[in-house]
Amino acid sequence: MLIETHAHLDYPDFTGDFEDVLRRANEAAVTRIVTIGTSVESSRRAVDLAEKHSNIYAVIGVHPTSAEKTVEDIITPLRDLAQSRRVVAIGETGLDYHHLPSVEAAKEKNVQVFARALQGETEEEIEANIQDGAYKSRQASLFQQQLDLATELGLNVVIHQRDAWDDTLEIMAPYSGRLHGVFHCFGGTLEQANEVIDLNHLVSFTGIVTFKNGTDVRDVAAQIPLHKFMVETDCPYLAPVPFRGKRCEPAHTRLVAESIATARGILLEDVAEMTTQTAEEFFRFNR
Repeated sequence: MLIETHAHLDYPDFTGDFEDVLRRANEAAVTRIVTIGTSVESSRRAVDLAEKHSNIYAVIGVHPTSAEKTVEDIITPLRDLAQSRRVVAIGETGLDYHHLPSVEAAKEKNVQVFARALQGETEEEIEANIQDGAYKSRQASLFQQQLDLATELGLNVVIHQRDAWDDTLEIMAPYSGRLHGVFHCFGGTLEQANEVIDLNHLVSFTGIVTFKNGTDVRDVAAQIPLHKFMVETDCPYLAPVPFRGKRCEPAHTRLVAESIATARGILLEDVAEMTTQTAEEFFRFNR
């Protein structure tokens, strides 16, 4: 038995064959699926799916890359959605600096916005710094609001972190001992994984562990304690080998677990048993 701990079943990618997706997951022994909200509306859809299907549970939250288009009050609607007993965590929330305004502007112009002028900062660089700072501030505010809500409701958090490691840990530090997080789609170093684990958080691995260029992540999955991680797909993204380049789905959780079992030199059943136990303790499905 396996638990898919991070899917996006509310996305339109699954509209055409949703029941078949659930059937294939069950055939692969993926008996429970956690579907993750990325906005208030996405969270509503996640709760709706969870209330209609006994093997689906919902996590509600606002993704950091939605910071610019998010209304001021996200907490009231999320708090209302959390009244459903099918809601098992807050997220995915966190920080994502991969697509900062300055970076996107540089791509559009095909130039380096941060090029240094001989006599100091260019006007472009100053403006880019201002935009980046405002964007990071908005993300931090959304992140903190959701951490506060998780603490208020006694729920754990699903963390999205991309190119913002230090800031993510700094914002989470005041909540130590009050909530636990899982750093989903973990792609960092062994040192970073151990840092998370030492703070009493978890990591979760996706189909990246099956990729030819996923050696480093696979090595991390092979070395950290067996009870300190979970498995996921992040579907419809990151389909594992041999489905890479195609739509990912919850059934592929089994391939993630198989790859980790091989890397650790243990049975698939051992990975399934421990990651299921860890997911049950983290999400508290029967709260």
